[in-house]
Amino acid sequence: MSLDVKNTIESGKTVLGIELGSTRIKAVLIGEDHTTIASGSHDWENSYVNNIWTYSIEEVWQGLQNSYRNMANDVKQQYGVTLTKIGAIGFSAMMHGYMAFDKDEQLLVPFRTWRNNITDQASKELTELFNYQIPQRWSIAHLYQAILNQEEHTSDIHFQTTLAGYVHWKLTGKKVLGVGEASGMFPIDLETKRFNKTMINQFDELVAPNDFQWKLEDILPEVVVAGEQAGVLTEEGAKLLDPSGELEAGIPLCPPEGDAGTGMVATNSIAKRTGNVSAGTSAFAMVVLEKDLSKVHPEIDLVTTPNGDLVAMAHSNNCSSDLNAWVGLFEEFSQVMGVAVDTNKLYETLFKQALQGDPDGGGLLSYGYLSGEHMTHFEEGRPLFVRSSGSNFNLANFMRTHLFTAFGAMKIGMDILINEEKVQLDEVLGHGGLFKTEGVGQSILAAAFNVPVSVMETAGEGGAWGIALLGSYMINKKDGETLETYLNDNVFANQSVKTVSPDPKDVEGFEQFMTRYKNGLAIERAAVEHHQ
Repeated sequence: MSLDVKNTIESGKTVLGIELGSTRIKAVLIGEDHTTIASGSHDWENSYVNNIWTYSIEEVWQGLQNSYRNMANDVKQQYGVTLTKIGAIGFSAMMHGYMAFDKDEQLLVPFRTWRNNITDQASKELTELFNYQIPQRWSIAHLYQAILNQEEHTSDIHFQTTLAGYVHWKLTGKKVLGVGEASGMFPIDLETKRFNKTMINQFDELVAPNDFQWKLEDILPEVVVAGEQAGVLTEEGAKLLDPSGELEAGIPLCPPEGDAGTGMVATNSIAKRTGNVSAGTSAFAMVVLEKDLSKVHPEIDLVTTPNGDLVAMAHSNNCSSDLNAWVGLFEEFSQVMGVAVDTNKLYETLFKQALQGDPDGGGLLSYGYLSGEHMTHFEEGRPLFVRSSGSNFNLANFMRTHLFTAFGAMKIGMDILINEEKVQLDEVLGHGGLFKTEGVGQSILAAAFNVPVSVMETAGEGGAWGIALLGSYMINKKDGETLETYLNDNVFANQSVKTVSPDPKDVEGFEQFMTRYKNGLAIERAAVEHHQ
C-alpha cells in the first residue's frame, strides 16, 4: 500500500464521482494523479409501471448510499482509513427524462426516464416551433406532452430537473445543472451558455392559454459550466449520502452532468472533430462540431460538451440488452451440460468468434429492440432474429450479426452526419461494456463508421470517472485553463491507447448488412403489430 495514497485520502485531496447509469450506480474515488484509488457500485434496473419506464425515489437513495458505502468500505479495506474528507464531489446520471416537483418539494409523478417514447406529439410540435430538434426524451418534450395530455400535476409544478440535478439539489440545496446535462432539458444558447431565452418566451406563449402560475424560466434549474463551483455538501446532504455520519459536510460540488458529457470527458473527446461512442444498454455517438448543422434532422440531437461546445448526438435506445440475453442463453446451456463457465470468458469467446464470421454476417438479421427505437420510428420494440433458408447460419455469423445490429440504429444517424452534413471526423473513442473484449467491438464499430476507433486503457472507467475528472478540474485548474487543456496535460498525457483502423472488406460487409437492416424493418413492424 502506498503511503502517498493514504496521505491523499487523509488530507482530503481526493475527488469522488458518482454516476447513476441505467443498470448500475458507480462511485469512483480518484487521487491527485487522477487514477482510481477506490470504487463501489450498486446494480439496479428500471421498472415498467403503468406504461412508464421508471425508478422509484427510494431506489435512487438506496442505490446511492449503497454505492457510496461500498466505495468507503473499499477505502477502509485497502488503506485502513475512514473516509471523512473529500476535495470535491460530482454527480452524473442518465440524461433527460422528467422529474417535476411541487412547492413542498414532493415528486408530482413518478420519474419518467429517457427510455420512454411517449412524447411524439410534443416532440414534433416543439421541433417545429423552435426550428430545433427536440427529441422525445428531452425534459421539455415530457413537460409539454403532460400539458397536452391535460395532466393535473402540470399546474402544481414548482421545479423541474433531471435525475443528476435532483440528487445534486438534495445534497446541496442548489437547483443547478451543468450545461451538457441542461442541453438535454431545453436548447442552449451557445453564446451565453444558458437556456435559449427566445425559445423560453416562445414556449411561455404556447402554453399561455393554460393560465399556469409558473413561467418556464422559474421552474428550470440554473445552468453552470465546467469549472464553476455548484454548491457545497450540506449537513443534511452528508447524512443522506452517508447515513453512517462519517462524511463531513462543506465539500464543494461540481456542476451535475449527464452520462453523455461524462463519457466525453472520460474519453478525452471534447475537442472539435473528435467523437466518442458509448455502447451499453443504449448506444450513442457524440461528435463535437466545428459549425452548426445545415438543417434540423429528427435523427440527430444537438447537445453540448460540459464546457458548452456544440455536439451532434446520434442516440439509439437499444444496444446490448438483447445480445446479453443471448449470451445468457449460452451460459444456461453450459450449466445444463454441467460445464462451469466464467461469464467474462464466455463473453470474450463469443465476441472473438464474431471476428471469424462472413464480412456481412452471412445474410442473418436481428433487431435488439427491447424497447422502442426512435431512430427507426418504433414506439415499442420486439427483439427479433431472422434468417433465410440460404443464410450462412453458424455461431460466428450469429454473434457478428448481433454485434452489427447493436450499432445498427446509431449508424443511421451517423450516416446523416457524415454523408449529408459532411461532418469531418478524425477518430472515434469507444467506451462502455461492448468494448471490454479487446479489439472486437472496436473492429465492428470501425467497419460501421469507416473511421479509426480507439479505446483507452481507462475505457472501462466510464462516466463515474468522467464526473470525478470534472470535480478535479473545478478545484485544481489554473487561472484561465480550459477543460480541454487540463485533460490533455494532466490526465491523458501518458495514456496508452489502442486504435483499430477500418478494414475495407468489413466496411463493405457492414454496408451490406445495413441494406438488409433497413429493408427488414417491415418485419420488425409486423412483429410489433401482431405479437403481443
